[in-house]
Amino acid sequence: MRKLIISMHTSLDGFTAGPNGEMDWIRFDDALFDFVGEFTDRSDTALYGRVTYDMMDAYWPTAGSQPNASKHAKQHSAWYNKVTKVVASKTLLSDPSKKLEVIGTELKGNIENLKNGTGGDILVFGSPSIVRQLEEYKLIDEYWLMMNPIILGTGISMYSKDIQKMELEPGETKRFSCGVTALQFKKK
Repeated sequence: MRKLIISMHTSLDGFTAGPNGEMDWIRFDDALFDFVGEFTDRSDTALYGRVTYDMMDAYWPTAGSQPNASKHAKQHSAWYNKVTKVVASKTLLSDPSKKLEVIGTELKGNIENLKNGTGGDILVFGSPSIVRQLEEYKLIDEYWLMMNPIILGTGISMYSKDIQKMELEPGETKRFSCGVTALQFKKK
């Protein structure tokens, strides 16, 4: 069975973006980019909500070919272009030329089918609205929270207001010089 892994930057108070989607508070450095590269190396499918997909697709397809592209931009762009992008959307259409599969609104059944299929891990970057639904359906196998040293006070949460109690198994912890601490939690 394939694992569904969430990789999400978060504030200390559980927000993934400011109230208007701001992400200018997120810290990163080369070591953190290399660490995230370990996830992408093990995955062949990316799962997004439409908003996050639109943001990713506006940047990553050509980011690696830009003049002065960083090592990270080249690596992530190459990964983005080769993986299957699965998007939960009511408005997008599948596009084989982009390796884009749109699953519409039947998230639970479609993700269960993906997890029961063959291949590498299924990776979710961002997409807090999708993460909230995946939590509700108990489909997440592993969380990697990139805890940023900030309290936002308000914003977009990765957790539903109605989230049910869910006990997780703590895993690895890794600190980065940029101030981010990566915390791993696994489904019991």
